[in-house]
Amino acid sequence: MSRRADQGESLERALDGGPVPHDEDTRQMLAGAGALQPGHQRSPARVQATKDAMLREYARAQNPPEAREDAGSGDGLDEPVIHREEVELPDGGQLFLADIEEITPERAETTAAHIARILESKERDRQR
Repeated sequence: MSRRADQGESLERALDGGPVPHDEDTRQMLAGAGALQPGHQRSPARVQATKDAMLREYARAQNPPEAREDAGSGDGLDEPVIHREEVELPDGGQLFLADIEEITPERAETTAAHIARILESKERDRQR
């Protein structure tokens, strides 16, 4: 029997779960076959669950629920109140503050002082 035929039989036995051959050529072929084998198998239950979820979402998209008559009333999703405050800066500029939280006079003064320090700063912006 030729050496090639012997290697082929040895490789087939190893792929079927038999003993691993000791010659280098057959071991390399076995390693190559192992590299081509998929690393994981798909679970039929997960495949089915994914398919079912996709079909449920498709059906939901095709048949949206009807809008309620009282939608948007008393559900806590009303438009928030925007608080606005105008503050004079020391150099004559104006600062407009807007927030969904109430703007207290102390908070407006602190913000104006902080902005004034930034504007009075002699340090130039390093980005161009």
